[in-house]
Amino acid sequence: MKKLVFFVAALFTTYFAQAQEGIKLGLKAGGNFSNLTGKDADDDSEYVFGFHGGAFLDYGISDMVSIRPELLYTLKGAKGEIKEDDMDYTEKLRMHYLELPLLVRINTGSPGLFFEAGPTFSYLLTAKATAEGEIDGEEIDESETVTETFKKLDIGYAAGLGYQLGSGLGLGLRYVGGLSKIIDADDEDDSPKINNSVFQLSLSYTLGAR
Repeated sequence: MKKLVFFVAALFTTYFAQAQEGIKLGLKAGGNFSNLTGKDADDDSEYVFGFHGGAFLDYGISDMVSIRPELLYTLKGAKGEIKEDDMDYTEKLRMHYLELPLLVRINTGSPGLFFEAGPTFSYLLTAKATAEGEIDGEEIDESETVTETFKKLDIGYAAGLGYQLGSGLGLGLRYVGGLSKIIDADDEDDSPKINNSVFQLSLSYTLGAR
């Protein structure tokens, strides 16, 4: 994962060093709406709000097609409501990732619509589980670091669309789906089939856009 980060950092440095026409640097941030899916995921789990932010390069291959590597900090997870007998509380799982999407973007113009898709590589930084509510009439507010429960690397895919303005501002909607089982187990066959599932709404700004 460190090699991937260094690779993207080198790409960003190249932008300033060479300032080649067709290569643009940008920043983006927005909200996440995430959950856990898969055959072994809890059917009662619910989407939880998070955020993402980072930088990207846009390398134009032609007037319509560009390659777009991004480096993002992104917060994923899920939540569940426990309501039975003397228990009434909410569990939340929050997972912090460093994510590298490598996307192909189809541009219809500037201003204009764009469409994008490609693989994603996510590295888990930390994970925390919390529980808030009541058990047997007593209030609980607990948290636990559960990073070791999950695999460090999550491979997935992204697909989305949006609208790019000539001023450099852009608005995008993207789905990021996990292909890897995220629970760490000694035997891969014993790992539950649970994957990350995230919808992202982003605001971006491309430097040097005209």
